[in-house]
Formats: sequence, C-alpha cells, structure tokens
Amino acid sequence: MKPTKIGGRVWVIPEHDIDTDMIFHNRHLAITDLKQMGQFTFGNLKGWEDFPKRARKGDIVVVGDNFGSGSSRQQAVDCFRSLGISFIICQSVGAIYKRNAINSGFPLLICPGILDSGIESGHELEVNMVNGEIKNLTKDRMIKAQPFSRVQMDIYQAGNLFEYGKKLQ
Repeated sequence: MKPTKIGGRVWVIPEHDIDTDMIFHNRHLAITDLKQMGQFTFGNLKGWEDFPKRARKGDIVVVGDNFGSGSSRQQAVDCFRSLGISFIICQSVGAIYKRNAINSGFPLLICPGILDSGIESGHELEVNMVNGEIKNLTKDRMIKAQPFSRVQMDIYQAGNLFEYGKKLQ
C-alpha cells in the first residue's frame, strides 16, 4: 500500500495559466527516457528555467490556476516524476493534465486559494490525500483541499491506470 500522506519541502510558483509548453516545451518531445525528462521541467517558464537544478527528490510544487492547460503531452506530468517531485498542489488544473496525472498515478491535489494561504517556498508540508488536509508544518497551519476521489486513490494505489485495470479483471 502506497502512503496516503506525503511530506516535503515546497516550491511556490505564484503563476497562473502555466501551460504544458511552459512545463515541458515541445522541442523536447522526442525524449522518451523518463530519466532525461526532468532536466527540461519549466524550461520555458520565465524565471523558473533553473528549477530542475534546485529541486530535490520529495519536493512539493504549489501553483496557481489553470495549471497544465494546453496540449495532452504526458511528458508535462512525467518530467516531475523524473525529478522526484512527490506532489503537485494547484488552485485549479487543466482537464487533460488532471486526467494524465491521475492515469499515471501521479499525486495531484486541487486546492482553491492555496496561493493565498501563507505557504512559501521552503516551508515543509504534509499532504493527506484521503481527507484533503494540507498541514503547513513550518507555520503550524491547516489548509483544506479537495481530497482524492475514490477512483483517483485506487489508480494511485495501483501505480497507474493500466495496473488498476488489471485488478478489475
């Protein structure tokens, strides 16, 4: 059983409308090796081009509204997995990006107003997928987000949609 609580250092990226081209630019789409994808994360997001050099395994990314809008490229999810990012929390998310993250078993939580919650880069968070509680351990504050749906949790626990499908047979 995979953990339903994940903790880590946070990166607050106070931007809205970060599309998949900003997350993982189309000039890198020929890269199919997951290990190589991470180095290009946010390579087209002004001010965050060096994110892959600063991020550490287990970090959590907090972003604004409409995260992951744009194309359906799976690399925009997989690049975070490549870096070892443990979680993405966004105020709202593009529908295709959300589906890609859920289907690949990558933890994604929606929390309207997260950018106004007092969380800052460098804070330590603990995220509970079951009840949607986000504990800011640095400030000793609690923020409420939308918990994982049952299907999202089942796919996450299975590892991805394909593994989940095998369990249904």
